[in-house]
Amino acid sequence: MRMISSAEFQRHFGRYQDEAIKAPLAITRNGRERLVLLSVEEYQRMKRRSRQVMGIEDFTPADLDAILQAEPPPEAAAFDHECST
Repeated sequence: MRMISSAEFQRHFGRYQDEAIKAPLAITRNGRERLVLLSVEEYQRMKRRSRQVMGIEDFTPADLDAILQAEPPPEAAAFDHECST
């Protein structure tokens, strides 16, 4: 993510608005990231995604049984090294 100082951001606000449409920008103050400027579309996408969390109480007994019976596809074995046993 591109970082810009808050002073630079203030001087060229319009330019950075246009850049943030394409990719988020980190705005720094005293060398530390303080804010992120991003497009409305990206913000809405992130908000939608945060609402997709389910608790165990949201699953039916059939859902839980299906999860317990599920088997990973063979190609998932390529990631076995990432799991600790």
